Order: sequence, then C-alpha cells, then structure tokens
Amino acid sequence: MKKLALFLAIALSPGLSNAARASDLPPTLSLETLSPGVANRIVVAALEDCTRRGYKVSAAVVGRDGNLLAFLRHPLSGPHTAEVSQRKAYSSATFRAPTSALAKARPDLNYAPGALLIVGGIPLSVGGRFYGGVAVAGAEPETDEQCAAAGFASVKEDIEFGG
Repeated sequence: MKKLALFLAIALSPGLSNAARASDLPPTLSLETLSPGVANRIVVAALEDCTRRGYKVSAAVVGRDGNLLAFLRHPLSGPHTAEVSQRKAYSSATFRAPTSALAKARPDLNYAPGALLIVGGIPLSVGGRFYGGVAVAGAEPETDEQCAAAGFASVKEDIEFGG
C-alpha cells in the first residue's frame, strides 16, 4: 500500500505532469525565414538609400540565428564596413533589439562573442514574427540606422501581407 501511495504521489507531482504534457508536443518546430530574394532586396534598398545620402556603405541581413542571408558592399566603401555591418546585424538579431538601444542600456554585452553594439543595426520583426536583423556600416551611426530602416521598410509590407 505504501508503494502505491508513493507511486501516485510521484506520478501526480506538478513536475512530472508537466513533463508528460511536454511529451505530447510535436517533435519539431516550424519557423518562417526570409527568402533570399527578400533579404537581397533589403540590402539593395539600404545601400541605395545611403548612396542617395552621399555615403558609401555595406549592408548585411542575417536570419534569426545570426547567420548571414544577404550582403552588399558599395565598391568604394571602406573594407572594414563589411565586417562591421555583419556584426551589427548579428547583434540586433541575436539580442532582438536595435544596436542603438543596446549600446546605451547594456554595455556589458560588448563582451559577448561576435557582438558589436554600434548604432546601425535593427531587428526585423513584422506582425509579431521575428526574422533576423539588418545593419549598415560606413555612414554616420544614426544614418546607418536610417538606411537599415529604409531597407527593411522596402519589404515590410510584402512580408506582412505575404506578397
């Protein structure tokens, strides 16, 4: 009788009942990601926006996992802009916040591997769905962020409405 009571106490404990419910969940997850064409449109629009403003920059888009999806560098931009744009995009994606906000609020994150908290990176999120990050490097930091936002704005409606 004591063994039965112990078994029931263990089986009905909150931790185990949650574990049992967790096993009822599907074994895989479905994630939406940006298509290569949309990622390329973002970097093209960002680079064009900065070029119109008189800056020669690099633009990068990364997925939600921080991996590079699209990259474009103006032929006359500095060689450092390639890595800087990618690291800013990585930071905005993996921390899911604009690098401008992170630089002020979380200077400790400067020590995170691969992070670069310089203004110019923004997360890509539409309708409650998160897709990654975009960043620009080579202009004034605030202009970098504006150009990244212009790149995202060029496709945001298409993503939102599935067009």
